[in-house]
Amino acid sequence: MIQPQTLLNVADNSGARKLMCIRILGTSNRQYARIGDVIVAVIKEAVPRMPLKKSEVIRAVIVRTRKEFKRDNGMTIRYDDNAAVVIDQKGNPKGTRIFGAIVEELRQFNFTKILSLAPEVL
Repeated sequence: MIQPQTLLNVADNSGARKLMCIRILGTSNRQYARIGDVIVAVIKEAVPRMPLKKSEVIRAVIVRTRKEFKRDNGMTIRYDDNAAVVIDQKGNPKGTRIFGAIVEELRQFNFTKILSLAPEVL
């Protein structure tokens, strides 16, 4: 579960390394974000000489959470870190590579481009 002030790793090569969630998009009073939710985040750490800079406000989609994720068939999935992928206004990823495993449920939220770039889909 991701809430405002949560620090996240970045799972792509867009230039950002660490993000801090500042808002969960969707309904107005939503407290937590889960896998597949879009958040507004600020970049806390960035790679030098890249397009994204520190303290820039961006949109990101959550792809991994430490809180377990339960599927309809009873399987639970839990990751070691909280991670997000930086996206643009249209929902396309800004990076060209995705690092780490991504869950299949992102297909329901129309993030098929992120799934196609991922090395492993669970």
